[in-house]
Amino acid sequence: MSNSKKDKSSNSNTIVLNKKARHDFTLGERFEAGIMLQGWEVKSLRAKKVQIRDSYVFIKNNEAWLSSTVITPLETASTHIHPEPQRMRKLLLHRDEITKLISAVERKGYTLVATAMYWKKGRAKLEIALAKGKKEHDKRASEKDRDWKREKARMLKSS
Repeated sequence: MSNSKKDKSSNSNTIVLNKKARHDFTLGERFEAGIMLQGWEVKSLRAKKVQIRDSYVFIKNNEAWLSSTVITPLETASTHIHPEPQRMRKLLLHRDEITKLISAVERKGYTLVATAMYWKKGRAKLEIALAKGKKEHDKRASEKDRDWKREKARMLKSS
């Protein structure tokens, strides 16, 4: 009986991560948003057939929309449905969160980037972050810092 609990907790709730976002942007405040999906999309998410590498969020008519996310339909999708893998999907956020995002994007020059997609209580959630683009020299500096931390950890471990 205890094995079944361990099996459930060991399964990762993460569907997909956007590692490119951490490389290309300086990430700020993060928000959790629900996603309006169709049935075939949920099945594809369970099979982890999703790509959010180039995904971004924009606000139109006080609603948040996810764009450039590719959800590949499964081969076993129903024949009467014509899946559209790269359609825009509406994000579910609270009104105060949307107004905070609007002010940050319009006044402060931030971009909204999808950083992760995961399951929470059986629902698909998307983590979006306020992001500022990095310049090339910023990317190199962050790589140097990461390499130095890794090297320092190795030296401390060996001594």
